[in-house]
Amino acid sequence: MSSSTRPTPAEAAKRARAIALGCIVFVFGMVGAAYASVPLYQLFCQVTGYGGTTQRAEFASSNVASEKVTVRFDANSSSGVPWSFQPVEREIRLNLGETRQTAYRVRNRSDKPVTAQATFNVTPLTAGIYFNKVQCFCFTEQTLQPGEAVDMPVVFFVDPAIKDDPDLKDIPTITLSYTFFPVAEPKTPVAAAAGGSDPKGL
Repeated sequence: MSSSTRPTPAEAAKRARAIALGCIVFVFGMVGAAYASVPLYQLFCQVTGYGGTTQRAEFASSNVASEKVTVRFDANSSSGVPWSFQPVEREIRLNLGETRQTAYRVRNRSDKPVTAQATFNVTPLTAGIYFNKVQCFCFTEQTLQPGEAVDMPVVFFVDPAIKDDPDLKDIPTITLSYTFFPVAEPKTPVAAAAGGSDPKGL
């Protein structure tokens, strides 16, 4: 007759600690992955042009080709952004590699300051990797005071390499679209919300 060996209380406690530690590591790993997923996804889109994500260039293009392309401009604001928003020019015809500047006209129609951030993409989606922006209001958050109106510039060029892409060899019209979304205001600390009362005055 054989008897099974039961772990001693010390061994059982050690095993329990190991399992608990493993669970903690797993949970923190999942949380870290969740927070990292957004910047990693953004980096992936910027490198590949996935989903029509445009590229960001540090300098204007020095290589200008003879082929031309038409770029159209589209503007939208979400319901949480009370701004009028439209392109100054509806479309531009330019050479591949030619650096051009245009602008979007924005006005805050509300009676309070509003901060918003613009998202962007181009269509056809496969053209995103060839569309380069040197300067753009979409790089940072924008704040408009009540009734304020501004022209927000965009400096861009279309990489001549687009003509060598078999999927874009006909150099179709490219549409650049922006949508403004509200930026959440920082939450007011409890102490500040309570008026920052000084305990000494009690």
